[in-house]
Amino acid sequence: MLPVAPPGGVPFSSPVLSVAGTPMPPNEPVLLALPPTAASASVLRTLRSEGVSVNPVSDGIAVLDAVRARDPALLVLDVELPGPDQAAVLAAVQSEAPNVPVIAVTPRERRAGLLAQLRGDRDDYLLRPFAVDELAARIRLRLRLGPVSGTTVLRHGEVTVDTEFGEVHVDGRRVALSPTEFSVLLALVAEGGSVVPADRLARQAWSEPVSANLVQVYISYLRRKIGPERIRTVRGGGYALEA
Repeated sequence: MLPVAPPGGVPFSSPVLSVAGTPMPPNEPVLLALPPTAASASVLRTLRSEGVSVNPVSDGIAVLDAVRARDPALLVLDVELPGPDQAAVLAAVQSEAPNVPVIAVTPRERRAGLLAQLRGDRDDYLLRPFAVDELAARIRLRLRLGPVSGTTVLRHGEVTVDTEFGEVHVDGRRVALSPTEFSVLLALVAEGGSVVPADRLARQAWSEPVSANLVQVYISYLRRKIGPERIRTVRGGGYALEA
């Protein structure tokens, strides 16, 4: 059975793009590929109550058929779904529908293998057990970042982040970042210079609680690549991107 905490069961602060409390776009079809359980049905009801259009499927073959027929804006894929190996299903989706972002639901023990398949900023993952409101927040974030929203390039000062192609330019030069570095920078750019708490950066980049020290380490990595003066440390555990 898919263990899912009730709405509000796990604290989750506002998503990176500050869209907490904003209704999800009603016409964005989300393909929800979860096992046929009561918990999955609860997830479906909650998402629909938030105003998002959700098409449920419950096995790997149905995922591929639905992606080909419906061209969803987003796929939520449980890696232990019945049917074909879900690593192969995910690879097929990425090949046939490269513009469809994926949120993969995975147990902790399968996370390492999954990370190698995810496409930088395009995809995301969520560990079980999870709160439904956290999944809803991540769906909001992906739909706002996807090409359907028209927002694929974010800028702050001389820092430009292309969310569609996963590219970063600083002062006109391309900067190569790791997926985690990209996620941290994306969170900072999206806030337009506002302070982003370290715990929010952690959720965006790692999808789970991590130590403030690890966040600080990646902030240091970013400073080396984009310039130490571009990221300001704010007393109390936050960071802000300077213009």
